[in-house]
Amino acid sequence: MIKTPPVASDDGASTQVPSQNGGTDEDLTPLELRAEEELVLPVVEETAHIEKRLREKGRVRVSTQTETIEKVLRESLHGNTVGVSRLPIDRVIKEGEPVPQTRTEGSVTIIPILEEVLVVEKRLILKEEVHIRETSTNEDVEVPVTLRKQRAVIERIGPEGAEPTTPTEETDHDPDDHSPVR
Repeated sequence: MIKTPPVASDDGASTQVPSQNGGTDEDLTPLELRAEEELVLPVVEETAHIEKRLREKGRVRVSTQTETIEKVLRESLHGNTVGVSRLPIDRVIKEGEPVPQTRTEGSVTIIPILEEVLVVEKRLILKEEVHIRETSTNEDVEVPVTLRKQRAVIERIGPEGAEPTTPTEETDHDPDDHSPVR
C-alpha cells in the first residue's frame, strides 16, 4: 500500500501525495524530499589556527669586570749611531782638477768641505773632509706595562624579577682575541 502525505487543494480539501519511496511524510528519511520541495544543505568546514605568544621564562644579566695585570714585556731594540770625525786635508785643488764629490767607502760617508781663499790668484783648496761612520747596536730592554682584562659575568634572573641567582657563567676575554665570546 502506498501512503501519500495530505496536500491542500484549491477547494480546501486535503489529498494524499505519495513520496518517492511510496510512503507518507512520516516515512521520509532526512535526505528524501517531496517533488515540490527544495532542500538546502549548508556545507561546513572546520579550520585550525595556531597563535603564538611570547612568554618570559627568565632573564639574564651580563656585566663586565676589568682587572689590571702587571707584566714586564721584553723586546730587542735596534738602533744606529753615527760618529763624526774631521780630518784636516789643506790640499790645493789645481785648476782643471775635478771638484771632490760626496762619496761612500764601505760604511763611511765622506763629505768634502771646500773653501775659496783670496790670494794674488784664486785657488780652490780642499780644506777638510768630514767622515761619518755608521754603526749598528742591539739592546735588550724590559718595560713594565699595565694590561687590562675583561671578564663577562652572567646572572640568570627568574621570569617575574625574582632574586638573581649566583653567577652561572664567567668568561675571560682577551681584548686582542676577536673571536666571539661563548
